[in-house]
Parts: sequence; structure tokens; C-alpha cells
Amino acid sequence: MELTETKTNNKVPASKHIVSEASSILRVKDLNVFAGAHHILKNVELEIPRNKITVLIGPSGCGKTTLLKCINKLTDLYKELKVSGSIFIDKDDILNTDTNIPALRQKMGLLSQRPYPLPVSIYKNVAYGLKLKGVRDKKLIDFSVEKHLREVGLWEEVKNRLNSPATRLSIGQQQRLCLARGLAVKPSIILADEPTSSLDPISSKIIENLFKDLTKHYTIILVTHVLRQAIRLADHVIFMNDGEIIEQGSPEILFKSPETEQLRAYLVDGN
Repeated sequence: MELTETKTNNKVPASKHIVSEASSILRVKDLNVFAGAHHILKNVELEIPRNKITVLIGPSGCGKTTLLKCINKLTDLYKELKVSGSIFIDKDDILNTDTNIPALRQKMGLLSQRPYPLPVSIYKNVAYGLKLKGVRDKKLIDFSVEKHLREVGLWEEVKNRLNSPATRLSIGQQQRLCLARGLAVKPSIILADEPTSSLDPISSKIIENLFKDLTKHYTIILVTHVLRQAIRLADHVIFMNDGEIIEQGSPEILFKSPETEQLRAYLVDGN
């Protein structure tokens, strides 16, 4: 990775390369998260472009996963966390609404570091999301299961064993199955928290290629510690450190001309 000469100021306004509101699907305003006296996320302001891959990078423990949990309101499960601010998905502020929480979460598919298929068949894993949405028509479920398995490139590999336990699939196949299960609820956004960290290089490449194709219909927010993966995939980059957004913008700008010493050091250490 080529790094050009940059300014040595410690921090520049994180909004300098921010996405225009008209092209964004998600906006975070003045987001703060506390766990007791510990300030985890600090005045976070960012915008996520629609139908693009936004990559979150930064040192371990800087708040990337907590940010994802805020976006799909998993922070509600942790009573010790105090969350304030606003997160707008289109025009809905999901932190300040009486809207049904499961319905909000269905707007976002979640892909974790390790796949967690349900302890049922391959077919029922994908059908599960459809049934959550109230779909009962068997023909429609059959059609949707095939559609989403094809969408993640898994149909040809499993079409003759749909009733087999999902746990018999390889780890890479399980991750794609979990992605298909998430897509079945028709989300707007896919949250991916280091989704290839437990996969072999071939499976990782398959997931990366899927993400590129999925941006035709979905917005993807990806957490990764692999800089080369970020370079390959990112349409928009957000660099975090110590709970703050330090820089955000296009990969061409951030990777080649970082404006803060923090990002410059991170890129050098990770190269």
C-alpha cells in the first residue's frame, strides 16, 4: 500500500468527506454509548451511502462492533449500556421510536464472525426468516428458499440435501447459509462483523464476491481487521479509534492520503 506524505495533525473533522444526505440510507447523529463510567462511543456522526460497501476499520476495542449493535438495537439486550443520540434509517430514528423492535431488526441482516446456523435443516434455516414475516404459503416459501440460496451461490451445492442438518455444511457454506437466512427477511442493510475471519481463503473470496454482487440490492456495512480486504471491497471507509470517528470518506482518499497521524500509523502498522 502506498502512503503519501500527510499532515501530522492528530485529528481533522471526521465529517470532511461525509456522504451527502440525499445519497445516504443511514445517518448517525451525536451517538454516545456508556457502560457505567466507561465512554464507549463518543459523539459519533456518520452517514452510510446506499447500495455501497462501507468498511469500518480501526484497532480492536475501538467501538466498531458496538456501533453495529446500536444500528440493529442489540444494545437493548445489555441493561448496563446507556445509549443516546439518533440513528436514522431513511427518515426513521430507530433509537427514538415506538416502532416494533423485531420489525426494525428485520431491516438489517446480521452476519457474525462465526456462522450460527439454526439446529434444523438447510431448508428450515432459510424458511425461518420467512415464517417470522408471516409467510405461510408453501409454494412461496419453496420459491423463496431456492431464490435466496441461489443469491448466495449455495443452491447447486445443497439442492439435493435441503432436509439435511445445516450443521453438516462446511464453515464457509454455513456462513453463506446464514447470509441467505438474513436475506430472506428482505433487509435494506447487511451488517457484517468480520464475516470471513474464521473462513479459509477460498470461502473468504466467495463471500467477498457475494458482497460486491449484493450491492445491486443491498447496503453493506462491513467490519474488518484485514486492510487488504478493506482495500478490495470498500466504496466508503470509516476509521475509528477510541470510540470516535477519526476519518471517513472514499478509499482513494483515506488509504492514499490519510489526514491524521492516527490513521497513518494504523495503515503503516497493518500493511
